[in-house]
Parts: sequence; C-alpha cells; structure tokens
Amino acid sequence: MKRTILFLLLLAGLSAVSGFLMSNMSWIGRVGINLVHKEYKFLKVWWQGGAVVYAALLFLFFIQWLLQKSLPFALGKVVHVLLFFAAVYGLYFTYSDFSDDFTHRLLRDVFHVGAYLFWAGWMLISIFFISERRKKPTVADSKGSAAA
Repeated sequence: MKRTILFLLLLAGLSAVSGFLMSNMSWIGRVGINLVHKEYKFLKVWWQGGAVVYAALLFLFFIQWLLQKSLPFALGKVVHVLLFFAAVYGLYFTYSDFSDDFTHRLLRDVFHVGAYLFWAGWMLISIFFISERRKKPTVADSKGSAAA
C-alpha cells in the first residue's frame, strides 16, 4: 500500500509539472485557444491542466489495477507490456503530430514536453504493474483458508 501511495504522489508531481509546462504555451497558442479551440482553455491555467492530466493518469492506473487483479498473473504482465507499448506509440504519434502540424509547432517546445510527460506517466504506470511481484502465501493465509 505504501508503494502505491508513493507512486500516486509521483504521478501527481508529474502531472503538476506537465500542467505547468503546457500552460507556458506561446502567445499564438493562447490566441488560438481563445479564438478557435475554446475547449482547451483549461490548458492555459497550470493547475487545471495538471488536474486533467492527473485525472487521466488515475483513470489509467485504476483500469490497469483492475486488470492486474482480475487476470492471471502471467497474462496480466503481458497486458501491461502491451499497454506500455501503446503508450510508446502514443508518445511517438504525439511527437510526429507536433513535428508535422504547423499550428502545433507554434505552441513551443515546453508545451510539447508537457504533453510528452502524460505519455511518460502512462509508461510509468505500466512499469509499476510489470514490476509488481506475485504475493507469496503466508502461514496466516494458509491457516485462514484451511479453516474456511
């Protein structure tokens, strides 16, 4: 449990940094959000952007936790590895989009790094579950199951 709480605090810090970096977009990016893409106004305020990133990472953490608990141990590891590569693909797709789309290039590199941190967070979630070890049954567990 302590490991999970510390990890969720790490994700909160990562989300705060991500929100801060995305809020430091270029002037032209702010104008674009105010005039055209009003649905992204939350990115202009660092804590709102960080809260959205953290909520998305918590959602992914919860989904992967459910998978870890419901799937057999080995299959769960395979699923987490596949989800890790899905996050790598998302990072690559985001990088490619930021490199190829002129309007996204105008947002500045700090904004891009903030977006990349979301994908890094998802990769960390997958690594967190991949590195989890199988729990060994204790003497108390075996006595409890024999009595039941």
